[in-house]
Amino acid sequence: MNKRVAGTAALIAVAALILSGCADDGGSGGGGGGSIVVGSVNTISGPATFPEASQAAAAVFDAFNEAGGLNGQKIDYKALDDKGDPATATASARELVGSDGAVALVGSASLIECEINAKYYEQESILSIPGIGVDTGCFDSKNISPANVGPFNDMTLTLQYGSEVLGLDDICVLLEIAGSTRPTYQAAIDKWTEITGKKPKYVDDTVPYGASDYTPYIVKAREQGCKALAINPVEPDAIGQVKAANAQGWDDVTWLYLTSVYSENFAKAVDNAGAGIYVPAEFYPFTDDNDINKDWRALMEKNDIPLTSFSQGGYLAATYFIEVLKSIKGDITRESVSTALQDMKAIDNPMVGTPYAFGTQNTAGWPIILKSDTNAWEKVADDWLRIGE
Repeated sequence: MNKRVAGTAALIAVAALILSGCADDGGSGGGGGGSIVVGSVNTISGPATFPEASQAAAAVFDAFNEAGGLNGQKIDYKALDDKGDPATATASARELVGSDGAVALVGSASLIECEINAKYYEQESILSIPGIGVDTGCFDSKNISPANVGPFNDMTLTLQYGSEVLGLDDICVLLEIAGSTRPTYQAAIDKWTEITGKKPKYVDDTVPYGASDYTPYIVKAREQGCKALAINPVEPDAIGQVKAANAQGWDDVTWLYLTSVYSENFAKAVDNAGAGIYVPAEFYPFTDDNDINKDWRALMEKNDIPLTSFSQGGYLAATYFIEVLKSIKGDITRESVSTALQDMKAIDNPMVGTPYAFGTQNTAGWPIILKSDTNAWEKVADDWLRIGE
């Protein structure tokens, strides 16, 4: 898995300054007998990338087209790269929505695009189903509804699992803050407090993305008497944090991480997982090879797409969209697609713990652990962990 979020603080800070304010004179989208244009805005190149989500969505749409499409009408999927750049994210949305006449956005995965483009999507009456929602804008716009849990609900879940299932006390929170995410992470912590009546022993929101050495932050947390650390890093940062604790001989700390560290690469890079590294996986654990993941896994392997949580999100977003598309009577237009998504019945899929309906947030994760004696991810639950349950 590539480095995901290094340097995003500056990117999102700039992004906040250029939130779209002018609506293009976009068309009503594809319809009639032509192709159905569907788009996505993704961070595919740059310092942190999410290529698997749009790749997975494209594979789903290709398979749909090969099977005949929607009564012979094919999906023309256009996945654009915003390069983690606010201006490019803005231009990409306008190209897809205004110039190409997309009927919807599906399978996006970007560091910044939700916050950048949310107002524009509202102005153009177009809806977006990101495969992976990352920034705050993905979760507070009526026109955007990600397939994944997202980092904020993931934080509540990992804290809840630590205190209520593992019975941990003295949980400390270390936050890597990008742009305007601090209040949203605080709301996630407050939600945990509301559910459990517990509070963090210590919170440090000064932990940087992409630091060369996390030793000072680890040492400070240990001095505060922390027994477990709930942290929201990307994979390379998490590796650095675990190695810093190993170097200090802190072998009894429990790590409560987010899905962002759940990868085979992370497992191979960690020599000592302390008392365990726990993650509430946003989708059914992709490292578990069973019937639940069978169709997704087969399609990803056929198209040489990495098996990750990110490709699960893109796959699900496209799968949801096709199911809704099939329910539409008459022409496929932006208006008919938006109406169908807003009126859709919740879709159950065993790869997720919350049935998907546009505008309903996913609030379930599947607890997994990386143990020192195996260096492999394993399930530690027989069912989904849900916020507040």
